[in-house]
Amino acid sequence: MVRHISNIPLATFRKFLESKGLKIIRTRGGHEIWSRKDLHRPVVMQSLISPVPEFIVNQILKTIGSNREELGRFMNS
Repeated sequence: MVRHISNIPLATFRKFLESKGLKIIRTRGGHEIWSRKDLHRPVVMQSLISPVPEFIVNQILKTIGSNREELGRFMNS
């Protein structure tokens, strides 16, 4: 089990979101809005802060129905 998810580069996290079927639907004021058909709400992420803060990663993982283990496997592949 992955305990801490920190120092994830923005580009890597974007690739993870794309691998989970999300797409950028718009950008606004330094934020990217990502979505997928089955999500009840979009994922909002700051587009200028890298690495992505751990609390944002956790929030997004919960929203998209993913977990730390999946992200860890993605990053190790």
